[in-house]
Amino acid sequence: MKKKHKILFIVRHAKSSWDYENIADIDRPLKLKGIKAAYEIARKLKLRNDLPELIITSPANRAIHTALIFARVFETKGSLIRIDEGFYEGSVDYFINQIKATDETVSSLMLFGHNPGFTELSNRFLPQHISDLPTSGTVKIEFDVDSWKNISKETVKEHSMVFPDRDSKNNNSHNQHLTQ
Repeated sequence: MKKKHKILFIVRHAKSSWDYENIADIDRPLKLKGIKAAYEIARKLKLRNDLPELIITSPANRAIHTALIFARVFETKGSLIRIDEGFYEGSVDYFINQIKATDETVSSLMLFGHNPGFTELSNRFLPQHISDLPTSGTVKIEFDVDSWKNISKETVKEHSMVFPDRDSKNNNSHNQHLTQ
């Protein structure tokens, strides 16, 4: 029997480094700050039991590394991580087509990619516009549907966002939980 909801996680890769000359953009690594932020967000999601059944990532080094950090924290099997070449420079329509093509046995899907596309993807479904999905930022959207083909802004049941702490004095300043 199908579950009556689908959960989508949209994750922008962690902070990457521009310190290396003569390497392609796709090969840029994460900064230490980015690695720490990825662990921080993954741990928060795990504590909430917000775990995906499938992970799809851009082929960029920084996105794969972020996805692997999350997967390690979640204790996800490597076989549940898929690299999709189109997630590197893909359009929002491409992302949505890939989401809608997800096997129906998967109830929760986590995507790793880049801006501006992932902010635009989030805004396709969120009732309130966000200006920028920050690095390591995660948007969780729960749809009141039993098929990925039926996801839309109108079928959003609930959503939340978890962003890295930017200021240790105000640890929850970038964490929001919103329901529609």
